[in-house]
Amino acid sequence: MRCLLCENLSLTHICSHCQTTFLKPSRYKRQLENGIEVFSFYKYNDIKELLHTKHTDLGFYIYKILAINSLKLFAESFEFTQKLASLCIDDTIKSGYSHTAILNATLKSRVIKPYYSKLRARNPISYSGKDRAFRLNNPRDFQFKNFKEKELILVDDIITTGSTLTQAIKLLQKQNKEVLFCLTLCDVANR
Repeated sequence: MRCLLCENLSLTHICSHCQTTFLKPSRYKRQLENGIEVFSFYKYNDIKELLHTKHTDLGFYIYKILAINSLKLFAESFEFTQKLASLCIDDTIKSGYSHTAILNATLKSRVIKPYYSKLRARNPISYSGKDRAFRLNNPRDFQFKNFKEKELILVDDIITTGSTLTQAIKLLQKQNKEVLFCLTLCDVANR
């Protein structure tokens, strides 16, 4: 097969040279209105075309590569005094896989325990390309299933306005869970 970025022959969808050259993560930080910090690893415009594969068969492989090159590296160096959970935003399976579950799975480490099917949106409406007013007028209406850890990391692929993460955090706080911070692949504000 050929690398999607350089078109050279490769054993993976993105060759190792392009992964180390073009997919080297940085760390970007944004603070939500509630004070919770969101850390992202890429500028949106740098990986926009890769993100658009999310609801295709190819997206499974692309999201896995992006997750390994960013969130997995984060998890390997992250230290905390006790075990904490990681939850992904709405890991409903679409197109044969869940892109947020792929991200969450790479966080598994000595101190992070990923959970699945714990935070699902009852309103399946897509926020893609929609403005803040639309997002606020059409809440995701998350459904929560309990788990034992009190402290957690919240995971999503993209942060645009922050409304999805904020909605999830409000529900988790009502359930006596403490979101320490959020992780996303990219932040649209970092173009």
